[in-house]
Amino acid sequence: MAIEIKAPQFPESVADGTIATWHKKVGDSVARDELLVDIETDKVVLEIVAPRDGVLTEILQDEGAVIESTQLIALFEEGVASAKTADNAESAPSSAENTEEVLSPAVRKLLLEHSIESSLIQGSGKGGRILKEDVLEYIKPKQAPKVTEVKVDKDTPSPIASTLPPGGIALPDEERIERRVPMTRLRARIAERLVSSQNEAAMLTTFNEVNMKPIMTMRKHYKDQFLDIHGVKLGFMSFFVRAVVEALKKFPAVNASLDGNDVVYHNYYDIGVAVSTDRGLVVPVLRDADKTGMAETESRIVEYGKKARDGKLGIEEMMGGTFTISNGGTFGSLFSTPILNQPQTAILGMHKIQDRPMAVEGEVVILPMMYLALSYDHRLIDGKEAVSFLVMIKEFIEDPARLLLEI
Repeated sequence: MAIEIKAPQFPESVADGTIATWHKKVGDSVARDELLVDIETDKVVLEIVAPRDGVLTEILQDEGAVIESTQLIALFEEGVASAKTADNAESAPSSAENTEEVLSPAVRKLLLEHSIESSLIQGSGKGGRILKEDVLEYIKPKQAPKVTEVKVDKDTPSPIASTLPPGGIALPDEERIERRVPMTRLRARIAERLVSSQNEAAMLTTFNEVNMKPIMTMRKHYKDQFLDIHGVKLGFMSFFVRAVVEALKKFPAVNASLDGNDVVYHNYYDIGVAVSTDRGLVVPVLRDADKTGMAETESRIVEYGKKARDGKLGIEEMMGGTFTISNGGTFGSLFSTPILNQPQTAILGMHKIQDRPMAVEGEVVILPMMYLALSYDHRLIDGKEAVSFLVMIKEFIEDPARLLLEI
């Protein structure tokens, strides 16, 4: 029985997607729920799995094809692969044109990325079919040419001798290689949003520094109990999420967004936490962060981080958000200016904790300090408001008891 494999229903904010990778080829037997294909959108990579045990009979949209919501992309036959399907899958191509027709999506993608004609590659598959390994072997950097030793009579000067390095060995020119590949949809979308944010917002950044010793001491003292009771490690991000939420309550404009000439104030606190992945930066959202405890916040951050690295984040988990926190300190960044995540009006940048000499009550003390950066949209937020907001976060972190007492 033939079954249609279709793209999922995309949210309204996602116009289309791109076939990223086919994990199965025509004729492959597939078990139920086994991964068939990855579809990349400008927000997330979606996985399509087999609906039944059966065989993939036809691929209608190759890797790189742009598809719309619910578009038909393949045909699937329930049950065991028929002899006819197996014969077709293993049949040998009789000409260069037939070879081109049976190239797997992975092979076609490699040939396209490296601008290689299939006719240049000798296939090692059945009947001369080109395999992925054949292409990888072909594009492997060529070995450096053998160097010929030139002997020069030391008593007879020669014009050649003056051009040779000591020892009489001629060194070959170093090979220079370029590789051109298209941007992924996620990377292209990130680039588009960042440029749009720079061009449309009146973005300004204010800085401060915070003494991390109080929460580092608290974390050291309670981390084992916290882990035993809640099953998750106590990190610094939950302190900053709590501090941000309390500061946003005092400065509602920082939690607002712009929609044309309208200002949209939010009475909820959905905090985005920027996560770096191999495919680019994604921002999962902690919904109603004002209603969750520190243990739940830490648990959700860990869960989102794992999902992001595995490409398992859902689109709904990255929609919305009223304020964003970006922690460049995890990569060693000491100082930076984060870019707004529109339509939000502000973003907090955390950085590396570094011991620095500080003046405390007339004495020089070595303290673990962190630079904080708040980028904000000056069209809505005034400098005084932005600076006061950042100072309040600093005060909460340096005196965490205030977070518990809500003062």
